[in-house]
Amino acid sequence: MKNLKTLGLVMVLALALGLGAGCAKKAEVQTSATEDPAAVALNTAVQTITDGIVYFDYDKYDVKSEYTGMLQQKAELMKAYPDIRVRIAGNCDERGTQEYNLALGERRARAVYDYLVMLGVNPSQLEMVSYGKERPAVSGDTPEAWALNRRDNFDVIAR
Repeated sequence: MKNLKTLGLVMVLALALGLGAGCAKKAEVQTSATEDPAAVALNTAVQTITDGIVYFDYDKYDVKSEYTGMLQQKAELMKAYPDIRVRIAGNCDERGTQEYNLALGERRARAVYDYLVMLGVNPSQLEMVSYGKERPAVSGDTPEAWALNRRDNFDVIAR
């Protein structure tokens, strides 16, 4: 019985120390995050710019209205942070020749590039690349996989 009480006391102390250590780490993260609000804001902007993908219909490169809000948000952030440079990567599904898909991927990247410039983004902040069908987001030869591979995604290349 005495051993059981001792074991229980040891477990309670270990739990208390573990919780205390967890709180100390959490406080450290909060402290460092509040030390440089500009860095936190920049990191959030970069994350928002890289998040979100523009998807395209089969053999199309027009920017659908469902993506205009997302692109507006990216444009506002890029205007607020003029040192950010973004690569727009045009991608296609596996159907079609390599040459055709490279050209289609470029048209997709160009469509988003032109839209962002129209929203006031400085063209020097943007670059385009087409990967054609070489960098699929998902593998498979189903309509669902093809739809996920017909896209533009965004990479921050300088900040």
